[in-house]
Formats: sequence, structure tokens, C-alpha cells
Amino acid sequence: MSEFRVERDLLGELKVPGDAYYGIHTVRALRNFPISSFLVPWELIAALAEVKQACTLANMKAGLLDGRIGEAIVAAAREVAGGALADQFVVDAFQGGAGTSTNMNMNEVLANRAIEILGGQKGQYGIVDPLGHVNLSQSTNDVYPTALKVAAIRVVISLSEAIARLQGALQKKEQEFAGVLKLGRTEMRDAVPITLGQEFGAYAEAFARDRWRLFKVEERLRQVNLGGTAVGTGLNAKREYIYAAISELQSITGLGIARAENMVDVTQNADVFAEVSGLVKAAAVNLAKVSSDMRLLSMGPRGGLAEIKLPVLQEGSSIMPDKVNPVIAEMATGVAFQVMSFDQAITLAASSGQLELNAFLPLIAFNLLTELKLLMNAVSIFRTHLVEGVTADEERCRKWLEESLCLATALAPYIGHEEAGEISKAACAEGKTIGETAVERGCFSPEEIQAIFQPRELTRPGIAGSKKVKRDEEG
Repeated sequence: MSEFRVERDLLGELKVPGDAYYGIHTVRALRNFPISSFLVPWELIAALAEVKQACTLANMKAGLLDGRIGEAIVAAAREVAGGALADQFVVDAFQGGAGTSTNMNMNEVLANRAIEILGGQKGQYGIVDPLGHVNLSQSTNDVYPTALKVAAIRVVISLSEAIARLQGALQKKEQEFAGVLKLGRTEMRDAVPITLGQEFGAYAEAFARDRWRLFKVEERLRQVNLGGTAVGTGLNAKREYIYAAISELQSITGLGIARAENMVDVTQNADVFAEVSGLVKAAAVNLAKVSSDMRLLSMGPRGGLAEIKLPVLQEGSSIMPDKVNPVIAEMATGVAFQVMSFDQAITLAASSGQLELNAFLPLIAFNLLTELKLLMNAVSIFRTHLVEGVTADEERCRKWLEESLCLATALAPYIGHEEAGEISKAACAEGKTIGETAVERGCFSPEEIQAIFQPRELTRPGIAGSKKVKRDEEG
């Protein structure tokens, strides 16, 4: 095979590498968009190959495409969707044209592979033409957003499942730590008692909301404009083809894809991607908050809270011996911040569509699929490398609680806010516990203090110890 072949388009001629499955349109894109080292996410490429397969089958059913040519294109599309020829999808993720370069990259690869299947040589487009055959009845403006939705649905489902597993791991810790009484904190100051289990239970609930929101938003991605062609009106796409293409895509993907009632709307507007990204951002917010808590609660081992112990994974310093850092919590926080920045890019891109099309779909695609995968990976590692291995330091939890002045709050219903405050001040000045000071001042007996300061009494609704400590209304 020669080193190069010459291909032609409406703009003229260009040399194409002789062994390349892509063609002149892809070469032009490579020249126009040498922007980054980021390629179009593979999930989108695989989904686009499935869309091409569905469209080809629909064209055959509608009598628009020769069966021999169609079968070769279908075979090529199946190969690509299965991971073949991945190195032929070379267009930069940052591109203009609403995804046309990616669509043409796919059209050319499938055409040249189909040509090979039929016994021809790459570039012999008289056998299979990228536009006349592979792109028949289609526009970038309907196949690209459809493929993006297929890809996004799959990764959204995977992220939802990863979050569900994290929720389950946190719920196990909730049970494991149910009896570990500790000091609660608000605004970085001592607050009333709580159990470590209650803290982990709250984390689990936050992720439960994320799991459910993402599970439900997947439904919003099912409405596609396949068959709408350039602006959603369906020009150059026969009705038989449109319905067949949707049906074939459902069968190929196994997803509940449906034809949008208003395909002009779905072609114009990208708000659904902003909606999905917003919920991904919400999950990132929770991950960042919980990761921050893990760092705070494990701070130490001697100079900080140290109420929990994180798994020891790697040395943390090149100069300080035996220093171990909370690297998984730090990683998760960093990923969460990155997801939030991706969401901002999606927000701007989705709001910048004009009239019948959003030209920034490639930016939306890159950021949406990347943030989904990043968060899914971070959530999974956070679960396996941190949450599942976290342990409680009950002695440390008890120490901070006993040394705190917050227990005076539990005495206030019996002796009033002012007297409880005086006990707190005295305990602080004398270096004693709240219980010791309350007994010394004659406000309570040791038995009453013990009844009030029971873990179960301090961490549930009601007046702590009220069933055993009887006082008249005046205290």
C-alpha cells in the first residue's frame, strides 16, 4: 500500500495516510483542531457506531440502501462498537461544528472498513461512500446528540450503581458505629453529643438522594431526535426510516430510547445535559463534604481529633518518617472540585445554543462524559480504599466528649439555661467535667448525672434522663 492516497471533497484535494481508515474530512479536522491531547470520549464513539448501525438497518428496511452495502456497513459498525479501530478516531475533543468532524470521522472509518469487507481498497468510495451510504438519511445534528444521550445514559447508570454501593458501605458503618458516643460539632465548635453511627448514617442518606436523583434523570435522556436530520423537521428522512431507526436503536442498545414528540425542540435545546450535569455536581458536593469530614475526623494522630482511623495506604512524606496522609479523601475532594468546574462549562455551553442548533455539543459531550466517569471512579475508590476500612477510636471519642462543656446543654431543662451556663463556666475554670461540677454544686446526684449522660438518652429526641430524674416544674 502506498504511503498516501489522494482524496477529494468540495474544497479540493488532500493527502490521506494510505493505511488510515479515516479520510479527507478527518484530515481537515486534524489540521483545524490541533488543540489538546484529549480525544472524543470512547463512550461517545461506541454509541455513535451503534447509531450508525441502527440507521443503516433502517435504511435497508425502508428500501433506501442496497442490502450488500448495508450489511458491510453494519458489520463495520458492530466492530467499532465492540472496540475495534479505536486508533482511527483521532479528532480532538475540542472542535467546532456541533460534532460534524466526529460524525465524518465515523462515516469515513465505517465506509473504508465496509469497502474492505466487500473486497475493495481504502478510498474506493464508489463501493461505499461515507456520505451517500453511511450517512444516508442522517445529519450530524440528529445522530450526534442521539449518540451522546446513549453514552450518557450508560455512564449515568454506572455512576448511580457506584453511589448505591457507597451508600451501602456507609450504612454498614452506621450500624458498626451505632454505640460510639462522641462530641458533635457545629461551626467548628463543640456542640451536643452524637454517635459516630449517626454521622455515617447522615452521609449514607446524602448519597441515597444522589443515587435516586441520577436513577430518575436517566429517563430524561431517553428522548432523542434521531430522524430529525438538520433542524428536527426530518427533511430527507422518510417516515418509514425514522420509526425503523428508533426501533433498531432500542434493540441494539437495550435502552428505552424514544422518539421525541418535538424533535425541533430536542435539536435546538441542550438543557437536559445541563440538568444531568447539575445532579452530577450535587453528588460531587456531597462527596467533597464527606471527604472533608473524613480528613477532619481522622486528623492527628496525636495533634488532632483522631476520632476515626483511615486505612494506611502509602507513606505521606519524603522527609517526615511515618507520616501517613488521607490521600483518598484528598483525591475525592479534588475530583469533586473538577466535576464542579466541568458543570460550569456545560452550563455555559448549553446556554449558548443559537436558533436551531447548539454548536457547542462537543464541549458538552467531553465535559459531561468525563465528569461522569471521573466521579464514578472516585466514588468507587472512596468506598473500597477508605469507607470500607475506616475504624473508630472509641477512647478518643470519649475523651473529647468528657472534656467538652457541651454536656451542660443536657442539664438545662432541669436547672435552666443560666444555671447550666454557670456550671459550664465553673467546670472550665476548675478543669473539671460538667458532671463533676454539677454534683459538687449540689444540682444533681451522681446517679442522676449517670442517667442523664447515657449515650442513648443524649442522642435521641426528648429530655435526657427524664424517665429517671424527677424534678418539679421549678427545678
